[in-house]
Amino acid sequence: MNTHSHAHSESTPINPADLLDMKAAVVSGKGADFEIQSLKIRQPKHDEVLVKIVATGICHTDVSARNQYYPVPLPVVLGHEGAGIIQAVGSEVRDLEVGDHVILTYGYCGHCEECYTGKQPFCVESYERNFGGSDMDGSHAIFDAQNNPINDHFFSQSSFATLAIAHESNAIKVPKNAPIELLGPLGCGIQTGAGTVMNALEVTPASSFAVWGAGSVGLSGLLGAKLLGASTIIAVDIVDSRLELAKELGATHVINSKKQDPVEAIREITGGGVKFALETTGIPAILTQGVNALGRLGKIAVVGAPPMGTPAEFDVNDLLIYGKSIIGNVQARTTPKKFIADLVDLYLKGDFPFDKLVKYYDFKDINQAVADSHSGVTLKPILKIADAAL
Repeated sequence: MNTHSHAHSESTPINPADLLDMKAAVVSGKGADFEIQSLKIRQPKHDEVLVKIVATGICHTDVSARNQYYPVPLPVVLGHEGAGIIQAVGSEVRDLEVGDHVILTYGYCGHCEECYTGKQPFCVESYERNFGGSDMDGSHAIFDAQNNPINDHFFSQSSFATLAIAHESNAIKVPKNAPIELLGPLGCGIQTGAGTVMNALEVTPASSFAVWGAGSVGLSGLLGAKLLGASTIIAVDIVDSRLELAKELGATHVINSKKQDPVEAIREITGGGVKFALETTGIPAILTQGVNALGRLGKIAVVGAPPMGTPAEFDVNDLLIYGKSIIGNVQARTTPKKFIADLVDLYLKGDFPFDKLVKYYDFKDINQAVADSHSGVTLKPILKIADAAL
């Protein structure tokens, strides 16, 4: 993407007459409730697309940003698991057109070494593009009633809104026979769980796999391990209903870590330790348990995100002597255009039933959806924002 053309675009003043009316959920202060407001959004330019959001998932990262675990400028429109229908395209857009159904994913530059080698989640501009609160040139797409800019471009989309601006690179076209209202979480949380297992851990057939935390990311990872043919699949959580669902989705063993020592239980089940593991809770003590429960040459991938600056402990010699690996990972360590399309195909074939993880809420009930996600009542809330038939 040519940032120079963007820099000059900042000098082009926004004409209020060109702005479109929209509604969006705004966070005005640290930890504040989401408040649905009437706002305005500009038309797409360059490589951008304007998307009518049909539905959007709520991810832990939205709440972390609201609570300023990841500091984003406030007030802000969050939301980064959007799915919808393209309404307009910028002059440089080549492969998408009005009417296309798309899933929105994270932003990346497309021209750094990581992007060139298919590791877009680790793009050198990742933080600015996803958490910066504006476009790369400091401009905004969303404005209040007085035409003052509102912080936006969250994950290059800000999809807790009826309309969103994204880039062609982070809008993934999907078949129109796929249920668009369901697909948004593939853009982040579901992609992260499944992709970390399938692409970063590279779970092997007939191997053992354990997931720490049976939320939507963990259970997506479990579905990925099952797809790859793991024969011993262990889910660890403290909520029995989640463990029941884990069994339904393919777990061969479940462990309630409030009721038994999970490290001992995993060593017993696997005869010495698990080969592959996924840590989704962001709790340092659980990462320690996860490392301790690995067998020889075992690998654990970490996707749970605590507040910045959080340390975790492990025994260095345990790592050395048994050849254990700890892998940090965001998203799916792969090209989103390909991997997200693959997950849609797997879902349509019945091989990736992530629909069992979701519960729908009306947009106006966003705060209830966040509360239900936090309490564990709901694994993956999806906000229905527009009627897909409109």
